[in-house]
Amino acid sequence: MLHVSQLFFVPLCPKVSNYMNQKLSHIDFEQAGADVFCFDNGTQVREYHAIIRVQQACLPFAQQVEAVLNAYNSLLAQLPGAQAVFKRYFLSDAANQADAIVVNDVTDCAKSIIQQAPLDGTKVALWVWLMTDVQTSMTQSELYEVSHGQFRHLFNASAHNLAANSEYQMRLLFNEYIMQLAQERCTLADNCIRTWLFVNDIDLNYGGVVRARNQVFFTQGLTVNTHFIASTGIGGRQQDPNVLAQMDNYAIAGVRPEQVHYLYAPTHLNRTSDYGVSFERGTMVSYADRRHVFISGTASINNKGEVMYPNDIVKQTQRMWENVEALLVEADCNFDDVAHMIVYLRDVADYQLVRSLYAERFPGKPCVIVHAPVCRPGWLIEMECMAVKAVCLPNMPQF
Repeated sequence: MLHVSQLFFVPLCPKVSNYMNQKLSHIDFEQAGADVFCFDNGTQVREYHAIIRVQQACLPFAQQVEAVLNAYNSLLAQLPGAQAVFKRYFLSDAANQADAIVVNDVTDCAKSIIQQAPLDGTKVALWVWLMTDVQTSMTQSELYEVSHGQFRHLFNASAHNLAANSEYQMRLLFNEYIMQLAQERCTLADNCIRTWLFVNDIDLNYGGVVRARNQVFFTQGLTVNTHFIASTGIGGRQQDPNVLAQMDNYAIAGVRPEQVHYLYAPTHLNRTSDYGVSFERGTMVSYADRRHVFISGTASINNKGEVMYPNDIVKQTQRMWENVEALLVEADCNFDDVAHMIVYLRDVADYQLVRSLYAERFPGKPCVIVHAPVCRPGWLIEMECMAVKAVCLPNMPQF
């Protein structure tokens, strides 16, 4: 038994005005619910982003996993032709829970599994990105390939190793990824669009991750004078406590330089290189029929690199929204175009207040709020998001 609540439609440009562009839906299943964003502009590939959450926090973990997977399978039945291209599981205790995800979810896609406890009191939540009319496979490089038209979208998830410290682990992760990309005739500079770096005990280990990334990027021609890569560097624990850094990646084989633009919002944000790190605030990828916008982990910061509103979770949340909105506007988007949001809180005691703020401003938007310390102790909250917007750019290749 399920219930679908349709929240809004947004009209598309005239040439495909008979088709729905964006839709938000909430679907209630037996023991879990899904908030779903749909992008359908009448071309071949429809896209969906869903956040699936358990509705009864008192259920044992095994039943919560079963509820999430049943909801996912039921959701697939409602989305003809859709298949997962990327999944991320948020767990409350990866050491004891990750194996159950590996055993029970046999979906053939990139799966990220990380300890970032859902703050609604449940033990597991799921973000899934789905597409129709694509072909998927595992490449010889062990990247997951999603192909359509001239593009191959390459996903990598849950990469980790057991080198001696966070710096060595991060350097090895990037070096291995660079070799994987080379097997796909790609490079880090030309093809990687988005990374996620999860750092175990971020207050202690983030410095090593930053040093490794800076060094690797320099060797790959990624500098303040060229460009970096959209990224989230955030607290998160892998199943093995000796893993100090885990990495997820997204790259596009076949993307042209003129399709990719970087977002800065200089009225609100400074360059990350100003304080010694190397990532882009956001990246926009344009196709003939749609635009993807990847907003990096964004916090309450000004364009001088200063933390804004220390110890005030409400004002930090509002400033963070303002920063994200400035980046979206630079990509000719707004929050209506956002397909999903992931919100990271340092202090679990802030959850109820932050949840009410999000519910008021973004009702029905696929969103998950998790426990994950931000890279600076003064930041109480951080968020990332992805936007999908219909465009008509005949000079660009079709998605």
